[in-house]
Amino acid sequence: MLKAAIPVMVERGYGRIVNTASAAGMEGHALSSPYAAAKAGVIAMTKAVGKELAKTGVLVNAIAPALIGSGMLDQPWFDEATKKQLLDRIPMGRVGEPEEVAEMVFFLASPVLSFSTGAVFDLSGGRATY
Repeated sequence: MLKAAIPVMVERGYGRIVNTASAAGMEGHALSSPYAAAKAGVIAMTKAVGKELAKTGVLVNAIAPALIGSGMLDQPWFDEATKKQLLDRIPMGRVGEPEEVAEMVFFLASPVLSFSTGAVFDLSGGRATY
């Protein structure tokens, strides 16, 4: 997607790219290293491409959600013990809502954002405060 979109955005002198990473990519997760590694790759790509495009008008950022009340929680491998273990790590003590993710993406994709690129925005209820 980046390969197709970036040239068009650079030619226009404007664009917003919002990648979806995960708190797992920032912290690592025991027993899910392939997922954590893939999301860490998204984070590194966001940082690198954000810097590469910094003077073009195209801003590249990412979100890093933790536990969000989405269809992912309904997967058979996502049992109640796993949900509880992850929820216990969230200081706010609750699962994030898809609407909260949408609001963050809306902001990052909007023209209101003008001085952030290559950044990763936390959506973890206080879990990943770095």
